[in-house]
Amino acid sequence: MSNTSDSFFHSIDYPSIIDTIKGIYTSDGTMNTLLDFERVLDEADLYAYKNWELGELVQGPDVKRYTVSCVFMYPYKLMPDPRGSKRLLNVGVNIKYKKTKIKVPVKIDSPDDYKPGTHYPKLVEREIWLVRIEMPKELMDDIKEGSIDLAGQTINLEDLDSAYDEDLQKEDSEGGEDTQNQGGMGGPNLGGPDMGAPGMAPPPMNAPPGMGGGI
Repeated sequence: MSNTSDSFFHSIDYPSIIDTIKGIYTSDGTMNTLLDFERVLDEADLYAYKNWELGELVQGPDVKRYTVSCVFMYPYKLMPDPRGSKRLLNVGVNIKYKKTKIKVPVKIDSPDDYKPGTHYPKLVEREIWLVRIEMPKELMDDIKEGSIDLAGQTINLEDLDSAYDEDLQKEDSEGGEDTQNQGGMGGPNLGGPDMGAPGMAPPPMNAPPGMGGGI
């Protein structure tokens, strides 16, 4: 474990997450890349480990000459089991963890939920884990055959929302930002964060393709 100040973590905020989700909906190429990306995660049996299927895509896919990377977000209390990381490290995938906070809009239930004098919702801080996965393109090409079917997995979105809400109520007794580094970069699952802003919440990761979910 070591500290890091990688810029890809610091560049993530609510507006950037919305842009990421919009980009997925408007690009068939991006969706195909995510399908190939998730195929590798599934073949590595990553989802057999606790909480990995709850990740929400917040950045990526970032396609470079030899690699593709994505960043996923988890509620602080639902950190993905680090033992799953070893499955990816064994096939040449790099992973990085970071504990941090993100400001998100509150759910609008009354006029008090708006910023004074505006029609924009107030922002609240949520404590989260960010997990970045960097995957060799060659590995994605090797596992192109077959398709991913996560339909058999049931994710309770209300439980996921509750986990974020409970984190809001928990006092931040640790302070600062901690980073856990496991061999490089990484995390898993391809949906957007349900932050509670009306009309802004991207669908969960393991929804069928075309619905913003798990690939």
